Amino acid sequence: MRTIEHWIDGVATPGQSIRTSPVFDPATGETVAAVGLSEPADVEAAVLAAAKAGQSWCEQSPVARARVFFAFRQLLHARADELAATISAEHGKTLADARGEVQRGLEVVEFACGIPHLAKGEYSDTVAGGVDAYSWRQPLGVVAGITPFNFPVMVPMWMHPIAIVTGNTFVLKPSELDPSASLLVARLYAEAGLPAGVFNVVQGDRVAVEAIIDHPDVAAVSFVGSTAVARLVHRRASATGKRVQALGGAKNHAVVLPDADLDLVAAELTGAAYGSAGQRCMAVSVVVAVGEVADPLVARLAERAAAVRVGPASDPASEMGPLVSAAALQRVHGYLAGAAGAGARVMVDGRELTVPGRGRGFFVGPSLVDHVSSTAAVYTDEVFGPVLAVVRVASLTEAIDLVNANPYGNGVAVFTGSGATARRFARQVRVGMVGINVPIPVPMAFHSFGGWKDSLFGDSGVHGMEGVRFYTRAKTVTARWPLDGVARTGLHFPVAR
Repeated sequence: MRTIEHWIDGVATPGQSIRTSPVFDPATGETVAAVGLSEPADVEAAVLAAAKAGQSWCEQSPVARARVFFAFRQLLHARADELAATISAEHGKTLADARGEVQRGLEVVEFACGIPHLAKGEYSDTVAGGVDAYSWRQPLGVVAGITPFNFPVMVPMWMHPIAIVTGNTFVLKPSELDPSASLLVARLYAEAGLPAGVFNVVQGDRVAVEAIIDHPDVAAVSFVGSTAVARLVHRRASATGKRVQALGGAKNHAVVLPDADLDLVAAELTGAAYGSAGQRCMAVSVVVAVGEVADPLVARLAERAAAVRVGPASDPASEMGPLVSAAALQRVHGYLAGAAGAGARVMVDGRELTVPGRGRGFFVGPSLVDHVSSTAAVYTDEVFGPVLAVVRVASLTEAIDLVNANPYGNGVAVFTGSGATARRFARQVRVGMVGINVPIPVPMAFHSFGGWKDSLFGDSGVHGMEGVRFYTRAKTVTARWPLDGVARTGLHFPVAR
């Protein structure tokens, strides 16, 4: 059985791991590898390697660091298919979906290549007699990322390219469900010329997470995962003085008005709800149908959901793959059973799906549930599967109130033909990322990604300029070089003259 190792100080290593966790092929349910689960000693080794490497890496010029990222960008582009195949093999998402993930991660690397401009400081000449002032941003030191299974390449790349290019060193703890992609990224970094120890990977579970957030030499922690864990990570890491950005769960709504193009809406929402088997933090999981739009919209959504081709990622005809694990499959089955028991109508039931020759795979088909109440578990909880719930409301005001009452605030969309309606919605809704006739409003790399309410703990989103600011701190210098040797000090508070 293949064992997936850590990457510490520039080499793959089994480290001190004495525990392992199985890695599955989600399409067959078979165990294909074991991943070593790091012990606190492995985290210690990674942090020490990062701290040592950081002594010289932070002194590299922004231009020198950018050159490494230009080379890294070229390697990612050349090896994109290999990365996508690695993702698909352990996650289960289709190759097309995995390629899209790699592309969105690569865009953050391209943003990072501009660090010589992005990291420029400020200078003020003669703020007082013979006194100049200037400021710049310095790296924090060793920083860490703790990332989920659903985007094993893209989500870590929201973090480590910005952190590293600004002069920090990085320790990544990826999900133990699909750990291989992070090792491939580590090898590409090394091939691009990144010095050993600047980027490290420690595989693991809660033991590794706790060792990272408690380590005194880790200056900042970036986390993406469930709201419950995000809240705990934020509280525990903040208590030790670390900077923390902890992105939690989501319940992304799509509000559909009667003046929307329903054929377009049905096509967009089908992709947004069922792509990657619904295992996206920005997946649309709730349709808010306003007024008389409900019946014709549900009919179109049901037709499209039933037509989605579900199969293994290895089949080019597959539009949707399996869930990542048996536990995820059982969870989705439970929500569908609960929805039916709570009086909702299961219009398309993914539990009825069979994939020929894949009896033990973690497959569930696209599911559509109508007449869902705002108190039902399929609405209140983050299902994280291919389940689309339809809530019916009478007006736009009621729709906005529903979205604002939800504890999550990651993403939301509105579909309408009215600019006035869209503007009102965007201004009044209390959600961090808003799409207007765009179902998954994930910002480009030069903007920042981050939700509101229980979807983000901390002050900063990821990537974009918020990422640059999160991984650096400002330093301001006030300087005077006396030319005449005359002392100008006094007991009064200094003021400009």
